[in-house]
Amino acid sequence: MAEVHLWSGLRSLADGKEMVEVPGATVGQVLDSLVAAHPGLEPALQRGVSVAVDGQIVPNSRNHPVDPDSEIFLLQKLAGG
Repeated sequence: MAEVHLWSGLRSLADGKEMVEVPGATVGQVLDSLVAAHPGLEPALQRGVSVAVDGQIVPNSRNHPVDPDSEIFLLQKLAGG
């Protein structure tokens, strides 16, 4: 299972957890598993997040492969103006 680390604003939507473990072979599958386990996260994830896998930010990440021991960090996307 991959470790998914949540930024502080998401933790209240995941029972206060900083990190959760969910299955998935790709980032998309991991995110889907995360929403299945914690449905309250879905609106925030639909607004968009940046994803880092094993220390590397991966753009257009849904198809990016994930190893069972991967660390995934969800990062809040910054909006500029």
